Amino acid sequence: MQIHYLEIVTKDVDAVCAAYAATNGLQFGKPDAGLGNARTAALPGGGLVGVRAPMSEVEEPVVRPYWLVDDIDAAVAAAVAAGAKLAHPPMEIPGHGTFAIYIHGGVHHGLWQL
Repeated sequence: MQIHYLEIVTKDVDAVCAAYAATNGLQFGKPDAGLGNARTAALPGGGLVGVRAPMSEVEEPVVRPYWLVDDIDAAVAAAVAAGAKLAHPPMEIPGHGTFAIYIHGGVHHGLWQL
């Protein structure tokens, strides 16, 4: 298993980015509209961490790993068959790949296909 994208949703984007930069040496870029205006930084060994604000009044802060998969449709079907609730069906983000979100055991999980 490999994390392709680690999403942090917080009400204080700048403070979280500053803390990650200070503690881990990450260099965050400007907001990426394709990723919900997340500020992203490259992770050692590949992948990205993205820090963004909630996209609606009802979205709560969350930490969500997106696991890299070869076949997102098969991975979503397997998660649902295992009892997960699909929170967001597969959707392509131009230039980034395709993602999906499911909730299982009260925890948000993401899948990502390049």
